[in-house]
Parts: sequence; C-alpha cells; structure tokens
Amino acid sequence: MQKKIPDYYIGKQYGLEAHKIIEDFAGDNYNIGVAIAYLLRAGKKEDNDITQDLLKAIHHLEFEIKRQHNLNNI
Repeated sequence: MQKKIPDYYIGKQYGLEAHKIIEDFAGDNYNIGVAIAYLLRAGKKEDNDITQDLLKAIHHLEFEIKRQHNLNNI
C-alpha cells in the first residue's frame, strides 16, 4: 500500500509532486533538493509559517554554498 502524499507537496495547477520535480532538476544534490522542497511547500503546510520554510531553504543553500567553496578550494 502506497503512502498518501500530503497536499502541500502536490502542485495545484498541474498536480506535479515536489519529489519528482526535485529528482528531475536536483536529484544529485541533497542540499539543493531539500531547499527546493521547502520553497515548493512554503506556506502550504498547516500551522507552519511561510518564513519558517523560507529560512530552512536558505539554511540548506548557505550550507551548499560553503560546501562548494570547500570543494573548489581544495
């Protein structure tokens, strides 16, 4: 039995699932993928302020920027 995907992870216009979009665009990078997930659901999850999701996305992007700097400077 498949688990139901929460509505806040499904687009309203085309019904696309966030994880499929992430897999297609950023499946090879965890931090970018997670940031995209937080941006896609921002403000849609019940009892979850939009700024909380935006800040989480920023955190993952900042972490990835530092990681990329470290990879390129070695």
